[in-house]
Amino acid sequence: MILVIGATGTTGREVVRELVAARTPVRAFVRTAPKAEALRERGIEVAIGDLDQPETLTPALDGVDRLFLLTAADPKQVEQQGRAVEAAQRAGVRHIVKLSALGADADSSVSLARWHAQTEQQIEDSGVDYTHLRPHYFMQNTLGFAASIASEGRFYAPMRDGRISMVDCRDVGAVAARVLSETGHEGRIYEITGPEELSFHDVAAHIAASTGKSVTYVDVPPSEAEKAMVSSGMPDWLADALNGLFAIFAAGHASSTTSVVADVTGQPARSFAQFAREHADVFRHA
Repeated sequence: MILVIGATGTTGREVVRELVAARTPVRAFVRTAPKAEALRERGIEVAIGDLDQPETLTPALDGVDRLFLLTAADPKQVEQQGRAVEAAQRAGVRHIVKLSALGADADSSVSLARWHAQTEQQIEDSGVDYTHLRPHYFMQNTLGFAASIASEGRFYAPMRDGRISMVDCRDVGAVAARVLSETGHEGRIYEITGPEELSFHDVAAHIAASTGKSVTYVDVPPSEAEKAMVSSGMPDWLADALNGLFAIFAAGHASSTTSVVADVTGQPARSFAQFAREHADVFRHA
């Protein structure tokens, strides 16, 4: 049995979808009854719980031998994920697959990267077999630009001309599902990227081609970007972390590609051009 923590998020639901399609026994760990009911209607086994209530992990892990660990970015995520790791140890889980992030490093200037590195180390120290998945910037993140693209034909970020090899969450989910259901991935760290290096000017061109409308990327100073993120309701700590990531991207330090998607799944990674075509209506009408 595989327990998926984070089963209703953008990536977690893709992991569940892939496992269900492969008829692999899976249990989804969710926090609320409505989310549980929506999954049960699809025939998916559900455990309701909360990582801030560690006692809920015990029944969720009953009979589980593999764990997929994903939580939303949060200043408490090291403690939250740590509780899951400790509970997995007690329950006799044999393999933990953690969704981490490209650039995870205890010495990183970006808080999110440090937090992921801390949990990776805890898992490695636990004695449980592990696989760390480190995906790059998600293509789905560009849907956050859809409103301004639809209304103005523009989107804004502090990326300068930096190029990144962004990846589709569906490909990340496919990699995770294969790692969870096969042997031979233990002790591995997989950096998951898309197939190409793109600047945000390239992203604008692909969206323009898919929508048939003019789309322009507008570079903005980091301070202006952070102010806009906070004004939209984003917590200060998250705006600061995202700005730190953009600084790394803008400096050209996250542009390399890997073949992990194809190597693990046997299928090529989706291109951004394909993603833009599939989401053209969102970019037109958000």
